[in-house]
Amino acid sequence: MALYTTFCPQLPKQFFKLPLSSHPFYHHWTSRFSSSTVSSSAASSNEASRDGFPARIGFLGLGIMGLPMAQNLIKAGCDVTVWNRTKSKCDHLISMGAKYEPSPQEVASACTVTFAMLADPDSALDVACGKYGALHGMTEGKGYVDVSTVDDTTSKLISQRIKSTGASFLEAPVSGSKKPAEDGQLIFLTAGDATLYEMVSPLLDIMGKSRFYLGEIGNGASMKLVVNMIMGSMMASFSEGLLLSEKVGLDPNVLVEVVSQGAISAPMFSMKGPSMVQSKYPPAFPLKHQQKDMRLALGLAESVSQPTPIAAAANELYKAAKSHGLSDQDFSAVLEALKTKLEN
Repeated sequence: MALYTTFCPQLPKQFFKLPLSSHPFYHHWTSRFSSSTVSSSAASSNEASRDGFPARIGFLGLGIMGLPMAQNLIKAGCDVTVWNRTKSKCDHLISMGAKYEPSPQEVASACTVTFAMLADPDSALDVACGKYGALHGMTEGKGYVDVSTVDDTTSKLISQRIKSTGASFLEAPVSGSKKPAEDGQLIFLTAGDATLYEMVSPLLDIMGKSRFYLGEIGNGASMKLVVNMIMGSMMASFSEGLLLSEKVGLDPNVLVEVVSQGAISAPMFSMKGPSMVQSKYPPAFPLKHQQKDMRLALGLAESVSQPTPIAAAANELYKAAKSHGLSDQDFSAVLEALKTKLEN
């Protein structure tokens, strides 16, 4: 079956100096939501729209990725309501003008569209559907956009539960780490409700540089896992190359320069290579999350009987790195697992 895909590059950043009412789909958004939701939360959303914005926007999960994403929405002038398990992580955004609600349910109830950026499938499912989860604040006319990286089964389950309330669901996992999130340079891999996709596109363009619409629920999750499987395998191979170059008497810093100018050049290598040579791994994408994504990707491959021997071998290295206490370091710390193998 053919996959319906659309790609949209990022609009020029100066576009976001204009009121959101001048963005594409603004009038479509406001008419859809103002006519579909009749409740006290809708009234507050419509009140927000009179200031030039379509609705109150919820954001659940303020970790390495969620915090800068929500911050960019606030900087663009959006009316944002936040929640995080550890409330102190909300303080900076509150000081910037964000509102706070004590549970995902209350955020979803107060907002027209709610974004969620959680660490893993269990967290994503709990925040969406658990006790006091966003599900209990969703009604017809509202939208839920899950930008977490989860497996397709989890995404489909969350979608089913959200849609049972009459609300719309869009999965939109992101490609990119801490710095792209800070700079509004993420890539959104979306699937699900096409109308909701159109309506949140101006918000995705604030947080990212491009967006893809991939059709049915599960396609966005699967695409993200394939991308991260490739990335994890590349980093493991790059780590082997750095150690081998040093072992044979070459300067690994020169290797980084050579690689950055050749056919296999990748921003990941040029950005992380110099720190890796110094055995420094400031977390932009924690190793524990990379290993989680490798595990989920291998599960996806197994579900369709696709051999992935390279990714499977790389996954073992990430597991070894976790066992050495490197879970919260950047995923480039997989290099240390290789060093340990050499020492043994």
